Amino acid sequence: MEHRYSLGNKTVVLLEGDIVRQDVDAIANAANGGLLGGGGVDGAIHRAAGPELVEACRRVKRTLAGGRLETGGAVLTAGFKLRARHVIHCVGPVYASAGAEAPRLLASCYRNAMRLCREHGLRSIAFPSISTGVYGYPLDEAAPVALQAVREELEAHALPEEVRIVLFGDLAARAYKAAADEVLSPRV
Repeated sequence: MEHRYSLGNKTVVLLEGDIVRQDVDAIANAANGGLLGGGGVDGAIHRAAGPELVEACRRVKRTLAGGRLETGGAVLTAGFKLRARHVIHCVGPVYASAGAEAPRLLASCYRNAMRLCREHGLRSIAFPSISTGVYGYPLDEAAPVALQAVREELEAHALPEEVRIVLFGDLAARAYKAAADEVLSPRV
């Protein structure tokens, strides 16, 4: 499954696949606040990038208040053994505890990751579906929040030029396709 949506000279691509295999300037990691790896997407990225990624995250942690990245925040490291040159670590909200703040915090992950793309001259980024795994954010609620934030950032700024949403499984693919048909312009 791959669907492309055009926003002027920018593109949003929805695809089923493995985020660690994406050949882009940066991949976003659905990280936890401790930044030292975990399960799901976070664990897969850490395994694929190699042990250098943990060392880079330890250096970043030393620069953060309390040694933790806040929910909605994003930081950049090198990609090491990944095809992507960089990893942008984003901490999404835990749905059950975020309450009414969940949409704002989730959108903040995407906005902050795209801001880092601009600050570092990165043209392309691939995102997983942040917070929809163990953090429990329902796919049908997360997809429109994520895509609206992506759309607003692409319309307001020159970079990035391409955003990929790399989805795992048919349920995620269907939820994001339905949301994209509502939130994004017609397919290319």
